[in-house]
Amino acid sequence: MAVSTKGPMLISLFLSSVMILLTALGRGEATRLDPWDPKIQLPTQPDESAPLDQEQEAGTRWAVLVAGSSGYGNYRHQADVCHAYQLLKKDGLKEENIVVFMHDDIATDPLNPRPGVIINHPQGPNVYDGVPKDYTGGNVTTENLFAVILGDKTKLKGGSGKVIDSKPNDRIFFYYSDHGGPGVLGMPNLPYLYGKDFVDVLKKKHAAKGYKEMIIYIEACESGSFFEGIMPTDLNVYVTTASNAEESSWGTYCPGMDPSPPPEYITCLADLYSVAWMEDSQTHNLKKETVEQQYQSVKERTSNYNNYATGSHVMEYGDTKIKSDKLYLFQGFDPASVNYPPNNSILQTPMQVVNQRDADLFFMWQRYKRLDHEAEEKAQVLKEIRETVNHRNHIDGSVKLIGTLLYGPGKSSSVLESVRKHAGLPLVDDWACLKSMVRVFETHCGSLTQYGMKHMRAFANICNSGVSQASMEEACAAACGGYEARHLHPSNRGYSA
Repeated sequence: MAVSTKGPMLISLFLSSVMILLTALGRGEATRLDPWDPKIQLPTQPDESAPLDQEQEAGTRWAVLVAGSSGYGNYRHQADVCHAYQLLKKDGLKEENIVVFMHDDIATDPLNPRPGVIINHPQGPNVYDGVPKDYTGGNVTTENLFAVILGDKTKLKGGSGKVIDSKPNDRIFFYYSDHGGPGVLGMPNLPYLYGKDFVDVLKKKHAAKGYKEMIIYIEACESGSFFEGIMPTDLNVYVTTASNAEESSWGTYCPGMDPSPPPEYITCLADLYSVAWMEDSQTHNLKKETVEQQYQSVKERTSNYNNYATGSHVMEYGDTKIKSDKLYLFQGFDPASVNYPPNNSILQTPMQVVNQRDADLFFMWQRYKRLDHEAEEKAQVLKEIRETVNHRNHIDGSVKLIGTLLYGPGKSSSVLESVRKHAGLPLVDDWACLKSMVRVFETHCGSLTQYGMKHMRAFANICNSGVSQASMEEACAAACGGYEARHLHPSNRGYSA
């Protein structure tokens, strides 16, 4: 993969301007409001046309917010989660009922031009202020996440000890932002989060009568594959994902885009699907807007208005009856938004984006091109770019060679890249086999890393085609014999499965 300094080769640019258009009440005049402008005074008079449904209102709202990455190049994921916290807190959820997972290495990173500050929009406020540090650093793990969801403090290892201690009449909002791959979501501490394991936890929570309803929003590449074919419809859980089972999701508000971050920033501030739902929530009356209305609005914006070269297909799974619920039942309600419309088609301009999988290289390139007079540091960044590209080429080439050794040159790609098109079929029949194939590969060829997650489909198809672990072991040893993984060996990083 060639690296160029002639321009942002990895960005898909569109002319855009993010201005939110709301319809003024009273005289029917159109007025432009910027949701980030602290000077705006919002109407607060009660809306007597929307009485509370006391039966629906009963119970406690809970939320789990997860940023699954680390590193300044992944700034946007923690920014997304911090923004989500501020939105829910403003809308009335209590801090003790919101559990936050994030590595917490962005605000204090030496590359952060505003120490102690995280923003999720070019003109946005500091969304880091006041965010609880429930599970940070080495405590952001799949094991702790499952314990939190199940409300099982005995299984926690570190962290604040806060869990979702929800009751049968409570509602839960779950939001995740990070890299993903077929059937998996990233975590800053290995192993990754696998779809079958996550759904099994939801089944346990449901069997324990631990909630009334739950909605789940997932921002990640191939996130549809995390639920495809395995998400039941009878758990009272509704899911939307940023992408279908075979496409990437997108970063946005990046340097060089319009709107652009402040000039001192060299990384993307947000993700397309994530800002689509959050900027929708903060500009509407959530006592009137339904889950369905938000889904349709987010679906349109995340598609980049039907331009799937720079957008993705928002998918839905689980219990679709929940779509008729009002959003405030999960996200709360800010009285200051009472005169906002329940839903409208705002933000009709396309967004400028970068593919999630290329965002790390885009970040490194931004850093490299700005180091005009720091020769030593520039050489170090160039070395990081070279190593990143070399690792990508190694992972891609190794998987391709393994496929050739297992199936022959004529059949390899058709097997490894095959996508199950039949409705209801999961990514893999045997998830334990998938994990074992990943471990065999990493033992011989080094860690997949967030880029290599895209090859999970190849490992799934190796399982689906009936290849034995012994045959996989032989192919991996032949393909990667003599390769020195060094710091990328799983003995140093842990296994992805």
